[in-house]
Amino acid sequence: MPIYISMTNLTYEGRKTIREKPSRIKEVNKEVESMGAKVLSQYAILGPYDFVNILEAPNNEVISRVALELGARGTLQLMTMAAITLDDFIMNLRR
Repeated sequence: MPIYISMTNLTYEGRKTIREKPSRIKEVNKEVESMGAKVLSQYAILGPYDFVNILEAPNNEVISRVALELGARGTLQLMTMAAITLDDFIMNLRR
């Protein structure tokens, strides 16, 4: 199944929500799964983004819906990118 990397920044409202209820992060992960994607791993990071998420989804349409639904809430901004494993990348170069 395709892999996607999502870089996330919390908005002011998102920071407030997480500060008041840190478990909300895990609740959102369940919502992502109900939309057809799966959170494989997730990290809080330092730097220009607040979180990096590794997701799996059957296709671009599903991950696009996830990004749109989450972004429309106004609690975060995301940048989602498709990822290719190194083995697949190397195999494609050899063709």
